Amino acid sequence: MDGKFKVGVIGATGMVGQRFLLLLENHPWFEVKYLAASSSSAGKKYGDAVRKWHMTAPMPEKFADMKVLDASADREVIAAGVDFCFCAVNMKKDEIKELEYAYAKLECPIVSNNSAHRFTDDVPMIIPEVNPEHLEVIKSQRERLGTKRGFIAVKSNCSLQSYVPLLHPLKKFGIKSAAVCTYQAISGAGKTFETMPEICDNVIPFIGGEEEKSEKEPLKIWGEVKDGKIIPASAPVITAQCLRVPVSDGHTAACFVKFDKKPDREEILKAWAEFSGEPQKLKLPSAPERFLHYFEEENRPQPKLDRNTENGMAVCAGRLRGDGLFDYRFIGFSHNTLRGAAGGAVLLAELLAAKGYFDRK
Repeated sequence: MDGKFKVGVIGATGMVGQRFLLLLENHPWFEVKYLAASSSSAGKKYGDAVRKWHMTAPMPEKFADMKVLDASADREVIAAGVDFCFCAVNMKKDEIKELEYAYAKLECPIVSNNSAHRFTDDVPMIIPEVNPEHLEVIKSQRERLGTKRGFIAVKSNCSLQSYVPLLHPLKKFGIKSAAVCTYQAISGAGKTFETMPEICDNVIPFIGGEEEKSEKEPLKIWGEVKDGKIIPASAPVITAQCLRVPVSDGHTAACFVKFDKKPDREEILKAWAEFSGEPQKLKLPSAPERFLHYFEEENRPQPKLDRNTENGMAVCAGRLRGDGLFDYRFIGFSHNTLRGAAGGAVLLAELLAAKGYFDRK
């Protein structure tokens, strides 16, 4: 690729923002030019603005002395100086919508980790290996916004990565219904064991909004682009329960699936083993060489052992077996702040770059 794209990170001081900076420190295509956060952090050096560094790897020295800008007040400066921005802010949903629209209308593409625009019908919600064809809706979004460069693209909810990529190759067998129970790490709430002591020796059986997202977002991902909009699929029916568990990183899913035409176990394993997508075809920098990994051991996958599979960008599965109510059940797993959050957004940005949706100023 001829030269690097200049990038801004909006929401740089939070947990996902910190993960973005680790991923972008030595990225071959992207170079961070601006860091932005709330007004309380604006004007400070990044190292001083970060109240708590949550990552196990140290803060990259190249960012520690960078001045943090105000994500809202300085948006014209940021938009004029970058080719696109990542967005991972902690604000109310309406405020996030307004902020992301403002950047897009300033001709700054936004690759968002936030949920605010996931159900805007001309905003693509992408798992790069699963539905890259939805990027074509960006043309219609630009027409609506009156922009030439600016647009918004989003990644899906982090917990979806633990089961949707495993269901996707099985759609050819006709998935009739699925039930999923997700066991979600505390980093999904932006927490550590230090900042969430109530999770120790405990399970919290409710995560606000997660069950609705888990049931509805897959249908948009499996939808079709028609007349400049993404029309969600009407099937399969998915029911979900979501629990917060005492795990630092990594979301686990217990998944149950019923088919119109029940495949053999070997057919499912073959479908998983052979599945790959555009990121693998294009050899994108953050793409796992092998997207789906199946473990034959009865006690795998596990967060401690498997969250860093393929640098945390693979999706893992295990315990595929028959079920008395559904046809099959299995365990899925993914790293929620890598594949599920910042890493998934970086991979989406790489896909957008490879497909020509960014240009350099």
